[in-house]
Order: sequence, then C-alpha cells, then structure tokens
Amino acid sequence: YKAVQHDDDALRLAMMRLAKAYGCYGYRKITQLLQIEGWKVNHKRIERLWREEGLQLPQRHKKRKRLYHKDSSVIRLRPQHSNHIWSIDFVHDKLTNGRSYKILTAIDEYTREALCVAVRPKMNAHDVLEVLFDLILKREKPRFIRSDNDPEFIAEHLQTWLRKVGIEPIQIYPGSPWENGYNERFNGTLRNEVLNLEWFHSVHQAQTAINVWLRQYNHIRPHHGLNMRPPVPETIIEKTKSSGTENWG
Repeated sequence: YKAVQHDDDALRLAMMRLAKAYGCYGYRKITQLLQIEGWKVNHKRIERLWREEGLQLPQRHKKRKRLYHKDSSVIRLRPQHSNHIWSIDFVHDKLTNGRSYKILTAIDEYTREALCVAVRPKMNAHDVLEVLFDLILKREKPRFIRSDNDPEFIAEHLQTWLRKVGIEPIQIYPGSPWENGYNERFNGTLRNEVLNLEWFHSVHQAQTAINVWLRQYNHIRPHHGLNMRPPVPETIIEKTKSSGTENWG
C-alpha cells in the first residue's frame, strides 16, 4: 500500500504540473502527455486523481478586453485601500521524508499584511474555498481576489462562489507572475526566511513554524514598501499615502 501511495503522490504532482501548463486540456489529453513522459497509466486512473483534485476544464468565455493607457500599456488594477484587493498563490515544498506539501498564501495588496499561510499535504479547489471562507468570516471581505491561472483557482465552483459572496476574481495574464507581484515577493520572503532554512518532519511542524514567523512578518519585520514599517505594527501608525509608483517591497 505504501508503494502505491508514493506512486500516486508522484503521479499526482506530475498531473498537476501538466494541468497547470496546459490549462485547456482535460484528463484524457493529460493522460497522453503522462504516457509520453513514461508513466504507465490509463485514463481511468488519471480521471480518479483528476476528480480528487477538483479539476475541470475552464468554461469557454468571451475574451475580456484589457484596459489600456493612451500609450497602449496595460492598466493593472492597483489597491486603493485595505481589503480592496487580496492576492493568493501557492508555494510548494518537501518534508524530510521527500513527500511534497502545499502552502496557500493570501496577501492584502494595500497593507501588505499576510492574511493566511495555510499548509496542507495537498490542496484542491475545495480546500482553497474552505480557507477563503474561514478567512472572510474573520474579517471584512475584499472587493477583488487576484490569482494566477492554476487549475485550483479557476475551478468553476470556486469562481461562482466568489461572485456569489460579492468578490470579483481576477486572473493575471498567463506566464506573467510579475502581475501578482505582491504575493510573489511575499512567497520569496517566506522561502528565504523559513523554507530554505529548515527541514520539517510533518505538515503540522511546518505550519507551527510558519505561524511563528508570520507574526513576526506582520507585526515586527520592517517592510521596504511601507517605509520600513511592518504591515500591522504593534503600535498603530496611520499608513502614509502611497505614491503612484508601485513597490513590491
């Protein structure tokens, strides 16, 4: 059973990697790609893993027109106040036993506060919805949530739920991680200051260590983009008005 479980874990990671790279493919085409890579699998096994991860083909929508400045450069929606735009993303890492685990991060783009860092052995669209649901119960919900085009984030039921509760999901342009710059910067800091420095034996141990670091990040650690203040100072200081130039900090 353990050998089968390890094989399933590795296959699941390979499937998710291909699903992210080829977002318009279903499980049958992904099965073909896996077979080309050397996996001895059939479409029924991939269909099972596909359903377990909550994956599905994105619905076809009319292309949205992008907003442009007069000089034809793309207008990027910028945060104007707290809870205006949250951004979410995944970080991947491995435990000491080689098993992979997944981290969902959420950032308030205006205050730069890290709203949550949820660590799980694996995480699908249902898990993302659950984390966001718990989060908006504890605080004011945002107007927008920005993400990349990971299958977990563009799943129909997650997108439908967000709109139902009054949150507009916005996806960055494929292959443009800099459009999610606040979260990309945070994820890099998390990796440099925690994940690259420690090996964890369990997901629980990783979550505990990250929670300790998260409090320091939000309340103590100076932030370049906030004039060397932490996102949520222990002593409340009025946030200075940001300049027109974005600083990922």
